[in-house]
Amino acid sequence: MNYLKKSVRIGANYYSEFLQRSNKSGILKTVEALSMIFTETTVRASFKDLVTNVLTLIVVLELIRAFVDYFEYERVRIETVLEVLIAFIIREFMIHLFESTLSGLEVFLWCAGIIIVVFARTLSIIYRPDKVLSKINQSR
Repeated sequence: MNYLKKSVRIGANYYSEFLQRSNKSGILKTVEALSMIFTETTVRASFKDLVTNVLTLIVVLELIRAFVDYFEYERVRIETVLEVLIAFIIREFMIHLFESTLSGLEVFLWCAGIIIVVFARTLSIIYRPDKVLSKINQSR
């Protein structure tokens, strides 16, 4: 069991290092895209790239935070996973919006999906396992 924890920590450290490096390159891409806004003939294309890079950066930051939470609590909290999912869904939704490929029904379905995941995150905070266990122990 001890070897398993050590190997998981080593693997996660390497993955965390990879995410940090990709985060730095994401920041550089974002700055580059920001400079291209002023030089491109089509502002819309460069703005779409900028939005995509910024939203990807947010998703990577959420993933890094999930790893930090894992090492702090030695488990993956459902709130953290749902926050990463929310960031990813919003990223994909924004990319499709800037490509102008969505119909009205698809926009409604994307928004409904985001609302469902946000509602699930709210429920995961309200019915946290430590809160539920403390209420059960108090009632005894």
